[in-house]
Amino acid sequence: MCVCIVCAVCAAGVFIYYSPTGCYDSCIRCLGAVPYTSLLATLLCYTGVALFCGGGHEALSHTYQLVELYFARELQDFTGLADFIKYFQYVIYGLASFFFLYGLLLLAEGFYTTSAVKQTFGEFKSTSFGRCVSLTFIVLTYVLAVIWLAIFGFTAIPVFFLYNMESSCHKVNILSETTIFNQHSRVCIDARQYGFLPWNAVPGVVCGTTLANICKTAEFYVTYDLYICAFVGAGITLFALFLYVVATTYNYAVLRFLGRKGIRC
Repeated sequence: MCVCIVCAVCAAGVFIYYSPTGCYDSCIRCLGAVPYTSLLATLLCYTGVALFCGGGHEALSHTYQLVELYFARELQDFTGLADFIKYFQYVIYGLASFFFLYGLLLLAEGFYTTSAVKQTFGEFKSTSFGRCVSLTFIVLTYVLAVIWLAIFGFTAIPVFFLYNMESSCHKVNILSETTIFNQHSRVCIDARQYGFLPWNAVPGVVCGTTLANICKTAEFYVTYDLYICAFVGAGITLFALFLYVVATTYNYAVLRFLGRKGIRC
């Protein structure tokens, strides 16, 4: 920490003329002690989780309004969806808090186990507890990456639904202008087919000009953009978790290689 403070002071030009050699060496040692992979993964993780949690929370709220206005007339027709939206919004709060703390832990683990830190602060000594902690982070991060892969796939469903809905609206507009028959009324979007509503929901499906009018509302495009934001955020978080897996695996390998022989986790 003192080395980094010296580096920061030197960067400000305070001591640059008094001890340039010592300052330069301190800056090099300080910069060399930074686990850049873990730092990059932490920044990506925070960015992805912020996009996913913020976009997902608001998108769910707008989804409730869209379903209530256009796809279901009675509350009991979408009670399951309403309960899911309510509880998943609480899950989002927990995810944001968890990943904030977990990112800090992984970043701290990267600082204390990177080989640059070991070279900076002298002789390296490994303990069985230290290697067990690194191995625990590897397993936990890998499990989180697998779980987040499922979440990433799950967030693609509403994006796919709204994309199909927008494409259907475009088709309705084309048919209504180029044909003399009522063909555009046959173009429909059924929310029940995507599992959003039960099969007994009424109407559960919108067609023709009603569908086209929905796509012209600001509510539709805001919801669509928010789901895309959540989808991108989930992808960034997934990539960050894989970076964490690479970083923690490397740190564990260094611990095993430089640690005392005969000590195993």
